[in-house]
Amino acid sequence: MAAQVVAASGAAAAARPPCGGSGADGLRPSPRLQLGACASRERWGRAAAARARRGLQAVSVISRAPRTEAEVLPVSPDDDAAVKEEADFQHLKAIQQLATTANGVWSKPNVRRKTKIVCTIGPSTNTREMIWKLAETGMNVARLNMSHGDHASHQKVIDLVKEYNASHADNVIAIMLDTKGPEVRSGDLPQPIFLESGQEFTFTIKRGVGTDTCVSVNYDDFVNDVEVGDMLLVDGGMMSFLVKSKTEDSVKCEVIDGGELKSRRHLNVRGKSATLPSITDKDWDDIKFGVDNQVDYYAVSFVKDAQVVHELKDYLRSCNADIHVIVKIESADSIPNLHSIITASDGAMVARGDLGAELPIEEVPLLQEEIIRMCRSMGKAVIVATNMLESMIVHPTPTRAEVSDIAIAVREGADAVMLSGETAHGKFPLKAVKVMHTVALRTEATLPGGETPADLGQVFKNHMSEMFAYHATMMSNTLGTSIVVFTRTGFMAILLSHYRPSGTIFAFTDEERVRQRLALYQGVCPVLMDFSDDAEKTFGDALSYLLKHGMVKDGEEVALVQSGKQPIWRSQSTHNIQVRKV
Repeated sequence: MAAQVVAASGAAAAARPPCGGSGADGLRPSPRLQLGACASRERWGRAAAARARRGLQAVSVISRAPRTEAEVLPVSPDDDAAVKEEADFQHLKAIQQLATTANGVWSKPNVRRKTKIVCTIGPSTNTREMIWKLAETGMNVARLNMSHGDHASHQKVIDLVKEYNASHADNVIAIMLDTKGPEVRSGDLPQPIFLESGQEFTFTIKRGVGTDTCVSVNYDDFVNDVEVGDMLLVDGGMMSFLVKSKTEDSVKCEVIDGGELKSRRHLNVRGKSATLPSITDKDWDDIKFGVDNQVDYYAVSFVKDAQVVHELKDYLRSCNADIHVIVKIESADSIPNLHSIITASDGAMVARGDLGAELPIEEVPLLQEEIIRMCRSMGKAVIVATNMLESMIVHPTPTRAEVSDIAIAVREGADAVMLSGETAHGKFPLKAVKVMHTVALRTEATLPGGETPADLGQVFKNHMSEMFAYHATMMSNTLGTSIVVFTRTGFMAILLSHYRPSGTIFAFTDEERVRQRLALYQGVCPVLMDFSDDAEKTFGDALSYLLKHGMVKDGEEVALVQSGKQPIWRSQSTHNIQVRKV
């Protein structure tokens, strides 16, 4: 109880400005508030002008500052509004002060971005220099898109990422191999053709056709899958065609939304999925390539049911490959099977491009929220992808809607947000990562901290570890501490991540594969370190490492958790949480 009282007073002190009067205009509630709303508004205006002259800048922090309440009762409705206005300003000012003020028994942990960033590596970023710069700017996961490039080009990227990981103890990049999947594409054209609304155009399963009025499709069952009245979309809706009639080998359409049709464009039928296997022969070759190179994740395209995931996991077990499976939710057929698909997987990606092509676009934000909620309740990783900073492929600044899109994904609880073309072939890959980093960090600063963690449901109920993860999160939120955990499988760090503690989770592991895998999970900072047979020596080494690398400050309290599936120094039946001072 005493500790809680001190913590509360420390938090309140942190909300006050440092001695010397800087920023005092309007920070503390004035006893003259009862004089009326006019005086309050006048003081507000003077304070705002003073702040503008000083050029104060907002500083992002991890946890929300406590609100300070006025100590006087309002005497009129106008005064009530003025008091609320003044209190809101005090709250914003307290957020600014928290970054530089460390009053109280528990000093504030360093600010670290919790939401992870996945970057697709392509022609703009596949050099040693760019991968190093991406990592320094904020990349946590390097994505290899197997729809483009060949094994030789992807091998080069894998080798560079592994070289980076070997040379940087304080940072790590995971590798995600994204399969192409059963994509339906148009064939080659001698040159792009421009189609106008109302014009007739034909898609055929005959090979090698490419004229002004007809083009081949690479899928033999295309004619059987579409029906008269279906809407055919090119590149997710950049162009659209209404199916008017069909023959044995051709589909005749009317152009609804015209434009320039180029070679090898992606085709969807609104509300339908192609009757193709989710994992094609090319995908199996790519998966074997991933096994040989020990990638950390597979992102499997167009997963329609859980059987696909079970099939892939059985194959990985037969290869003795420790690679986690992320399912891409991007087809209409996957939605009815969402629960079983996510249950079978290690996580999900909300692939909004194809999802918005096969389903009405107004459904996409609702599905995004539902998929994130479902993954969170099951203790699975979740990534939000596609079009997050699309305009930055060609422009140096994002649209304001794109900024809001990132913030919404962070607020909804995504483990990671993803860049595709922005970093693969865009003009400003580093600026795109920087925008994603700063927006995520700023949004995290406004998320409520110190709250009771959400119950994850029945997922981990058979593990005593869940209770300890829950209470370690409670301790982190109450005392404002970071969490230190030691893991050989990653299980306990992942469990803690899903409870979303307010402090960083420093996950020490003696397995390089586990260190790389943990790079995807929200709030986890993985560190590779040899474990000693002596638990106390290992604890001391871990805290010394954090202090040396500036991850914690001298005198800071950390919560040290010993729990999980496999005991390291404890007995199987013993779990514990300690609070230690660095």
